[in-house]
Amino acid sequence: QVQLVESGGGLVQPGGSLRLSCAVSVSSFRHYEMGWYRQAPGKERELVASVTAGGSSYYADSVQGRFTISRDNAKSAVYLQMNNLKPEDTGVYYCSFANHLATTWMPGSWGQGTQVTVSS
Repeated sequence: QVQLVESGGGLVQPGGSLRLSCAVSVSSFRHYEMGWYRQAPGKERELVASVTAGGSSYYADSVQGRFTISRDNAKSAVYLQMNNLKPEDTGVYYCSFANHLATTWMPGSWGQGTQVTVSS
């Protein structure tokens, strides 16, 4: 059984930073590509960043240069450092499995998500 627990969201002003964390409970975590997804109000969930088992990272154009994804296999955790946040980054952020070669693929396992609100 897979468990995903996201944390670290909050309210931040434009230009601010947040660091999201995700604790993952799954066998052989180190073998999986993991990603962070965002669901903005009234929009579909989208993949914004992923990190492969080998440590390579991929980003949506909208967050490239501002967000950094990382993983700690010893802790079965995934992180998302978000800098220079913009109002359009507002949404619920989820971590789950990912595939950078099929960015519209949606995994079947989700946590409760963590709300990020960027507003002055």
